[in-house]
Amino acid sequence: MTKFMDIHQGMEGITAEELKAAHQADLAIEAEEGVHFERAWADPESGTVYCLSEGPSKEAVQRIHERTGHPASEVHPVPYSV
Repeated sequence: MTKFMDIHQGMEGITAEELKAAHQADLAIEAEEGVHFERAWADPESGTVYCLSEGPSKEAVQRIHERTGHPASEVHPVPYSV
């Protein structure tokens, strides 16, 4: 399984509660694509949200986000970490 960092744009003003709800929506169906969303971060001022996940492909990650109503602008594999 590969780790992925995805980026969402255009979410200006997102609240902590909205971020949590979006993350919970992903968690509710993630197993259907073999994905696990580990964490999400948001900057409400810029409208940028970042999600860290693990899954079989970036397409699988994107399908979950699309199904829950918040498609990612970008999905990047991150095979290395320190």
